[in-house]
Amino acid sequence: MNTDIFGEAIKDYFNNQYTEDIVVQADDFDDDHIPIPYLFRSYPEMPKVEQKALDTAFGKVLDVGCGAGSHGLYLQKEKKLDVTAIDISEGAIETCKKRGLKNVYIQDVFKHNSGTYDTILFLMNGSGIIGTLDHIHRFFNHIKTLLTPGGQVLMDSSDISYLFQEEDGSFWIDASARYYGEMRYILKYKKQKSEAFDWLYIDYNTLQNAANANGFLSELLIEGENNDYLARFTLAN
Repeated sequence: MNTDIFGEAIKDYFNNQYTEDIVVQADDFDDDHIPIPYLFRSYPEMPKVEQKALDTAFGKVLDVGCGAGSHGLYLQKEKKLDVTAIDISEGAIETCKKRGLKNVYIQDVFKHNSGTYDTILFLMNGSGIIGTLDHIHRFFNHIKTLLTPGGQVLMDSSDISYLFQEEDGSFWIDASARYYGEMRYILKYKKQKSEAFDWLYIDYNTLQNAANANGFLSELLIEGENNDYLARFTLAN
């Protein structure tokens, strides 16, 4: 059964039925929580990595994994930009429309081929959508088809190597295992539970090397306070 965890939570909050948060489960780690109100944050409430991305956005914008639409609404209302927002969550898209986002669609970015954009946003650990590191070439190849000449991709992510750090400062990452930023999550909300899915955190050097290998120039725009950062990619030619 396909569960729309984010969609149900977003709809509940929007309809004043907020009673609990999304629970995130991963092997070998304690449960984490995603506070639903955070998905509705305003620009002043956003981390500086996201604020920098919105400040840097220009032209025709594609907001990938738009969630409750907070980024797209800011760009549409405050910067008067032409924003298209997509998400695989039916409930999220329904709520985005009710909040006033004009061009919103239920769609996977890898199936999106409707025109080109000056700015493509991947925010809230936007690299997660890549899934696993071996999919990164597919990701960059597809993004090339969506970018205008002179356009930019803005993506935030985190280097989560600190999760594997010992008290003496050494790391217990198994070099023979998969890339340490590849996580596998299950989401729970009320009585619903998602299937397990892959989610990629990626350190900047690895991301930059992959971008360069696929014909992109990479720039580190800003580093946040929690091992997070914002990267910008532009086509090299």
